[in-house]
Amino acid sequence: MRCLLLRIRGRVQGVGFRYYTQAQAECLGITGWVRNMSDGSVETCICGNSEQLAAMQAWLAHGPASARVDHVDEHPAPESTPPPRFTII
Repeated sequence: MRCLLLRIRGRVQGVGFRYYTQAQAECLGITGWVRNMSDGSVETCICGNSEQLAAMQAWLAHGPASARVDHVDEHPAPESTPPPRFTII
């Protein structure tokens, strides 16, 4: 299992982005978390196998229909134990 830390920028707050992200992660079997950031972006840590991560990254590049994703920054997540499920924090 691998974990990635992603920062999503655009119109991603106030449009249900975190809730749709949680639903998509649960459908894909991804664990991790998602949260709003003070600069208007959304940050998420996603953990799963290569196929799961690729599918989640593809979804995050567009987000839900109510959002507008302008850019996604990707970084390796710090070493830690992956959470048991996907949560909104």
